[in-house]
Amino acid sequence: MVPSRANRIANATHLLGTGVAVLALVAAAPLAAQEGAATGTGTVEEPDGESPSDLPAPPDAVVVATQEDVPPPLPEFNEAGERQISFAADILSYDSDADITTAEGNVVLRSGDRSLRADSVSWSQRTGVIVASGNVRFVDENGNQLYSERVELTDQFEAGAMDDLLLALRQGGRLAANRGVRENDGTIALEQAAYSACAVTDPEGCDKEPSWRITAERVIYDPTDSKVRFKGAYLELFGARILPLPGLSVRTDGGAVSGFLVPDLRISESNGVEVSGSYYVRFADNRDLTVSAYAFTKAPPMVSAQWRHLTDKGAYQITGYATHSRRFTDATRTDTFDSEPRGYLFANGKFQFTPEWSLTSSIRLASDRTFLRRYDISRDDRLRSMVDLERIDEKSYFSMAGWATQTLRLGQDQDNVPVALPVMDWRYRLDDPIAGGNVELQLNSLAIIRKEGQETERAFAKAQWDLKRITGLGQVVTLTGLLRGDIYHSDGNEFTETASYRGNPGWETRGVALGAIDVEWPFVGELFGGEQVFTPRVQLVATPDIKNLAIPNEDARAIDLEDSNLFALNRFPGYDRVEDGARVTYGFDWKLRRPGWELLTTLGQSYRLDSDRDIFPDGTGLSEKVSDFVGRTQIRYRDFLKLTHRYRLDKDNFAVRRNEFDATIGSSRTYAEVGYLRLNRDITTVEDLQDREELRAAVRVAFADYWSAFGSGVFNLTDREEDPTLSSDGFQPIRTRLGIAYQDDCLEMGATWRRDYVSAGDARRGDTFQLYLSLKNLGFR
Repeated sequence: MVPSRANRIANATHLLGTGVAVLALVAAAPLAAQEGAATGTGTVEEPDGESPSDLPAPPDAVVVATQEDVPPPLPEFNEAGERQISFAADILSYDSDADITTAEGNVVLRSGDRSLRADSVSWSQRTGVIVASGNVRFVDENGNQLYSERVELTDQFEAGAMDDLLLALRQGGRLAANRGVRENDGTIALEQAAYSACAVTDPEGCDKEPSWRITAERVIYDPTDSKVRFKGAYLELFGARILPLPGLSVRTDGGAVSGFLVPDLRISESNGVEVSGSYYVRFADNRDLTVSAYAFTKAPPMVSAQWRHLTDKGAYQITGYATHSRRFTDATRTDTFDSEPRGYLFANGKFQFTPEWSLTSSIRLASDRTFLRRYDISRDDRLRSMVDLERIDEKSYFSMAGWATQTLRLGQDQDNVPVALPVMDWRYRLDDPIAGGNVELQLNSLAIIRKEGQETERAFAKAQWDLKRITGLGQVVTLTGLLRGDIYHSDGNEFTETASYRGNPGWETRGVALGAIDVEWPFVGELFGGEQVFTPRVQLVATPDIKNLAIPNEDARAIDLEDSNLFALNRFPGYDRVEDGARVTYGFDWKLRRPGWELLTTLGQSYRLDSDRDIFPDGTGLSEKVSDFVGRTQIRYRDFLKLTHRYRLDKDNFAVRRNEFDATIGSSRTYAEVGYLRLNRDITTVEDLQDREELRAAVRVAFADYWSAFGSGVFNLTDREEDPTLSSDGFQPIRTRLGIAYQDDCLEMGATWRRDYVSAGDARRGDTFQLYLSLKNLGFR
């Protein structure tokens, strides 16, 4: 039965008054419309940006509303607090006998952030039930999308009974079920459901089976806490049921929930078979705890916990491991200790109290020197703890810090390891330039404390003036002037084995004055179809004689001429040594850019105008009047190739004293990386500058869409001639690794084999096998 024009307007007005469902007023229609198709259209803005007024109408529909007739979007609730629903459709009809209003053809309903789209929607005024059918898509206020062939909605515009439904969560997960119903308390119960975060189509748009899914007898979705809870859940991997998941729950808003994590399986020489499992506890959106347990066939069990907390001023985390086992402190496993508590503590955090003031801290402590390596937690041979209070503004910087180190090297005495406390640094940049240049002031102090060994205290004040100008010919000229006064105090100097590091005991002072001029002259032109920039550079630095060897050397030991410090005002890495005398440094930078290609090269050398300097050990490239040649060359081709070569050539015979390669070739999925370093300095008297030769390599090959095989290795190529303390014959593997991995849009898994060739106490050399699994959108890993 086709309603009359008056009845249609009356019913629309009734819906507006009750607030059950607000239908836009039906515009005036020609008489022909009253004979057949209903005329009704409203306005609603689709969430995806489509405008209902642009939707095509079927041939037999008569749409008479113009854009001027469309009412504006309605608020979610009216003044009486009743939910309002705006709609748009091609055809609107009303059955006065059944008291049912029906909208057909591109039907769109919207209330606040909720929207529904279907082929047909009917509303019964008697029962208050809205039934949507045909290509139904319902979007809730959280952005989750429900797809079904038939959905019953309540008079509050919430889903009721559903058949053959798919729920696409905003964060990417999908829930499919045969049946579903909305309970009285607002929860949605699904039966015979499955969940997955995997895409159901491949990049070409073809259907594909998900890599994994969670099947469950019953799934409960609670919109109040945005959680999906599973009952009788199992994990299926590539269609095979492999693991029960009791108590599993997932947040629809992407947040984490409490629950068990996927266990790890590992087999190692030191501990045998290892099975570990974790339970994640989410106390609040800014606090969580992960508790883990580890079981071994060759070692007692171990537990760990990680606490994380985000505050209004910053964040911190605390991680701890604990067990009770025997330990060994030598490679032969003869020096043993009885079973005792063992563990590791790691905590770090940063707090921003004001825009200027911040505090950064990190604590790393192990019960003994082999615990971390034995249980494969870390391969570090030293643990550093620090705290740093900083203040930074536009003109100044202040830092008060402390550093402590725990050595994990077997045979090294912890009592000889220094503690730096306090370390203070203050810098201030003057507002007004002096003679056109910028001035920076600095105050610095340091105290080095050892339980057994040399102790040193240092303080200095420095002022530095810099002026940079560009001449009319394009030269970049930089003038620098520096004044510094130091005061030192040390005792126990005799405990330092290297004589050049000791300095004189007691109080020592020194003054430093430095002047420098640096000139760069870039030339730009075309070459080989690209653009080149050739920049010669000359620098003159002059410093009066300084009594360097009277001062202890704690922070400037690892000196070596390389491209990074060629034009530095002081080639030493720290403050305790200052390069004095007068020198000229010269070199050039050359850059060539072509489409897709980039080539950069640097080469330089320095010449000392006065006598040789005995503060530089022979072999560093700086000990004579004429230095060695140093350079760097880098080649890059798009994102496919990157090659970097750093080198130092002996000035007399061009022997290679430093040779370092780093190369990467390939794509993000298939690539090879090679790193090689050789230091041929022939220095045997200084422990920090001994020769080394090392090779690092890694390769990954992708195949079969989502699979890849990978391998890596680290090899010590240093022989006894280069370092008499080593027993290597020139090729000693340190660690090798092979594996296979699978990674798609929702799953990452793999197996790795690793072999360690060096034993350290109870951390034995041998093979380690590990299986890992990571599932997207389940909070695992």
